Amino acid sequence: MTARRFVISGRVQGVGFRYFVMMLARERCLAGWTRNLPDGRVEVLAQGEAADLDGLRAELAEGPRHAQVEDVESGETEADPALSGFSVRH
Repeated sequence: MTARRFVISGRVQGVGFRYFVMMLARERCLAGWTRNLPDGRVEVLAQGEAADLDGLRAELAEGPRHAQVEDVESGETEADPALSGFSVRH
């Protein structure tokens, strides 16, 4: 199992981005969460198979219809075996 943290910048808040991420992650059977950051970016922590995380990153770069993604930062992080499901954090 691999875990990655993504930080997405651009017009990504107020456009349904977190729910878009949740649907993608659930389709790929990834565990983790997504949340808005105070600086206007969106953070995602996802874990699962490396190929599914690569696919998620590609889809994050596209974003939902009304978003304008400028950048997707990503990095490996430590997996949490207790983490299950995917949620939106507020």
